[in-house]
Amino acid sequence: MSAEKKPKSPKSPEGQSLEDALARLEAVVESMESGDIPLDKLVARYEEGMQLLKSCEEKLRSAELRIEELSSDEDSAS
Repeated sequence: MSAEKKPKSPKSPEGQSLEDALARLEAVVESMESGDIPLDKLVARYEEGMQLLKSCEEKLRSAELRIEELSSDEDSAS
């Protein structure tokens, strides 16, 4: 396994709903803000949070594109 690509962790955001990913992201942020975790775990949580954020942004972008497609389909059908 190369150092560039890590295996997906059990907490990987792929396959999660937007709501589940947002809930996990909120939990990650709260744990980071608590100040009760060691630096190495803090960095790991930051990385997880960034992955979750990226996943949420992609899901929202996909939903927006789908809505635009549906709206333009409706406009052209009228």
